[in-house]
Amino acid sequence: MSYTKLTSALVRANRDNINRIRLSSGRLRSTAASAQPKEKSKELLGEEFALVKPVQVDLISETKNVANAQPCKVEIDFENTKEAYRSKDNIELLRSLLVFKLCTFDILVDKNKELMALSKKVFGQRLFEKLMRMTFYGQFVAGEDHESIKPLIRKNQAFGVGAVLDYSVEEDLTPEEAEKKEMDSCVSEAEKESPGFADNDREKKYKAHRQFSDRRGGVISARTYFYADESKCDNQMETFINCIRASGGSSVDGFSAIKMTALGRPQFLLQFSEVLVKWRRFFNVLAAQQGKSGLTALEQTLDLEPLKESLTKLGVGAKNDIDNLLTGDKLGSSGTIDLLDWNSLIDDRTEISNLLMVPNLQTGKLEPLLKKFTVEEEKQMKRMLQRVDVLAKHAMENGVRLMVDAEQTYFQPAISRLTVEMQRIFNKEKPTIFNTYQCYLKEAYDNVIVDVELARREGWHFGAKLVRGAYMYQERDRAREIGYEDPINPDYEATNQMYHRCLELVLEEIEQNRKANVMVASHNEDTVKFTLHKMNQMGLSPTENKVYFGQLLGMCDQISFPLGQAGFPVYKYVPYGPVNEVIPYLSRRAQENRGMMKGSQRERTLLWKELMRRVLGGQILYKPVY
Repeated sequence: MSYTKLTSALVRANRDNINRIRLSSGRLRSTAASAQPKEKSKELLGEEFALVKPVQVDLISETKNVANAQPCKVEIDFENTKEAYRSKDNIELLRSLLVFKLCTFDILVDKNKELMALSKKVFGQRLFEKLMRMTFYGQFVAGEDHESIKPLIRKNQAFGVGAVLDYSVEEDLTPEEAEKKEMDSCVSEAEKESPGFADNDREKKYKAHRQFSDRRGGVISARTYFYADESKCDNQMETFINCIRASGGSSVDGFSAIKMTALGRPQFLLQFSEVLVKWRRFFNVLAAQQGKSGLTALEQTLDLEPLKESLTKLGVGAKNDIDNLLTGDKLGSSGTIDLLDWNSLIDDRTEISNLLMVPNLQTGKLEPLLKKFTVEEEKQMKRMLQRVDVLAKHAMENGVRLMVDAEQTYFQPAISRLTVEMQRIFNKEKPTIFNTYQCYLKEAYDNVIVDVELARREGWHFGAKLVRGAYMYQERDRAREIGYEDPINPDYEATNQMYHRCLELVLEEIEQNRKANVMVASHNEDTVKFTLHKMNQMGLSPTENKVYFGQLLGMCDQISFPLGQAGFPVYKYVPYGPVNEVIPYLSRRAQENRGMMKGSQRERTLLWKELMRRVLGGQILYKPVY
């Protein structure tokens, strides 16, 4: 038998719970979602948002299955500043205007770390913290700990906006410290002892490269973790657990966000990603041999008899073993297998090192990705899987939905596969685990459609967060310098089209099968209006809680709060942590706002409009009532 499914490793990592993972042998219908190109967005990167008219949305009150349900008309006016900023007092409006204006000055943004360090030295720690609370920290961070953030969360809830809790503390490492940690943790002992083997046999994309070892470069809004040791990973797991508990205690149906690179040595993510990609590529080669190249991910199918012959020649196993693997209860009796069937082939390997077997198309043999693993490397990989399982169980116990954030493309195949394995276990009754799909990737649609179909066949709740992506500049530079294909869509318009295409696919799945769920995590007003329009067409009610909206705390309140007050489930990503320890997060938030505020003055215009309305209306001392 050839392809080793991640299940085997998960089983050994936590036998008491994970041994429930099994692929369903049932075959349901094929994906029916439209794959046709969608209407192009008019917005270009950096251009000002066009002012919009109030959006009228006709939605049925419960489900589409109610034959005589009367439409409930919901009007959303994204220019109604009175409603958008009802939750903000005048001081908060002034703070937003100040912070957004400061973000437009290049010198302040480029030198923000140095300026903050100087301010701390000049004013002292206490005054520095007070200054930060009055400006950037107060704008973008909810508080220092899970207790201090509760008032803000409750206030937002009163105005219809929930929370995705995100503990945003990072190490403030120098580039040299980050480089050393990354190279030490991403290179195995076998590679260190045999660099020639690594250079010749490992793919360039899935190896650590010193010039890109500081993964913070070219990244705007995402937290970055560097591996130190197993104790540090345990501490970070405990932090995530506290965040999950805080979310369960302070927000109804809340979310909590985690990153896989915080939970273990990234070497495993690199290596397992390479294995998954090589096996998928092998599937495509076999399909091409059968004259089926150029089809979409789920349209490609392999005829069983030619496939058996190919695998026998490859040396995967004896003919009888391959016959047993590819027929009968394993895969059904359709006479073909598709990519999902291919991914379901299970081996009973007990060591993770044996999991990482890949086909060598030049030699026609199966070979290990690395020649050997140390005992400690085996333990480290299993501990990572155990931590993932612990977090998922805590989310389930606390009634919290767990967002697994996306990361770089050389980690992402493994991250997505781990997330799908969690969904198989924990999304049986409701959507507890959400995967993140970065729509600036060329392969985003294929990734979404494969996972949607897998969830449908196996009967669990599909959960997706759709984002545009956070690593574009870094990914493009790395691909160009190291020499592999750029994974990013060619321009912002192509990314918009990809986002809307993936979104429509999931919305159509929700329309057909109420087990799918999606968070539209976007600050793009056109995308929000696109979603509302599609929900109206499909009769998807906001009260069903299948379609969520998400924005960052401190940004785009003119989108979040009108949606929430109209009854749509909308959430703010709520960072929290001590002032000094979230400075790296605030630094990147300033950089993100620099680009956004230079390209669009819409939010500042609306803030000024509301402030002037209050002043002229005698509401100088306005306080929110809730």
